[in-house]
Amino acid sequence: MSGNANSLRAILLALGANFAIFVTKLAAAFITGSGAMMAEAVHSLADCGNQGLLLLGMRQAKRPASSEYPLGWGRALYFWSFLVAILLFSVGGMFSVYEGVHKLTNPEPLKWPWLALGVLVFGIVAESISMRGCLVEVNKARASRSLWRWFRETRSSELLVIFGEDLAALLGLCFAAIAIGTTMATGNIIYDAVGTIAIGVLLVVVAVLLAIEVKALLIGQGVEPQRRAELLTFLEARPEISKVLNLITLQMGPDVMVAVKALMAPTTDSRGLIDAINTVERAMKTEFDDVRWSFFEPDFTD
Repeated sequence: MSGNANSLRAILLALGANFAIFVTKLAAAFITGSGAMMAEAVHSLADCGNQGLLLLGMRQAKRPASSEYPLGWGRALYFWSFLVAILLFSVGGMFSVYEGVHKLTNPEPLKWPWLALGVLVFGIVAESISMRGCLVEVNKARASRSLWRWFRETRSSELLVIFGEDLAALLGLCFAAIAIGTTMATGNIIYDAVGTIAIGVLLVVVAVLLAIEVKALLIGQGVEPQRRAELLTFLEARPEISKVLNLITLQMGPDVMVAVKALMAPTTDSRGLIDAINTVERAMKTEFDDVRWSFFEPDFTD
């Protein structure tokens, strides 16, 4: 779960930063002839597409449940997040590698390298603002966990993708700045080409890591381990329940499905048993506002 994190705010911050960076990079790439700069321009354009698809996914995830989609559209967000990871990141990465190889085989001198560096500095500042905004939201969700543990455990695919995108963009800008700076200092165009290839490899690595995490959500992951432990503790503390026999959760985008099998406390009749189950379900949905569906089965054994 994303906790109190505002994924929409992080996406809009990234979209604004990436569009401004794309325009300046593209102009500088045409003027300077830098392969690293062109790779970064394509990367920023792909990032704008990333945010567009994530916004589309968030909108679709809010569609109401129906007889055809009884559990709603929440997991549509995972599809669009996976598409971002596979297509846009990978296409951006492959283009960067291609552009770098092309510069190695057909070297061209840089034009206006100081302009390119100025654009990159602007990009680093803008992307740092976006990254800071993203980290504010990530920190709300991860609490005391490390960034890597949050990355592996989070069920908020849109925030996961924005974090990976911002991180890759910031590192890519640094790679491009180092490549152009080294080319200016040495006069050897090979450094610009190598920097372009490094940007491409970075994007592909980020794409693979994101795809692995989002694929797990597409297959059907439960809630985060900490959230499951909280649910289990809550149920075991209920006076209506003698023992929780099994607890199954399924993350459905921003919402959660919960299935409980439990040994209930003795009641006088079946009506009392039904009332006890309804009481537990109401209390659970009040305590955990992301629980949208709950299925309760009283039993003696699992």
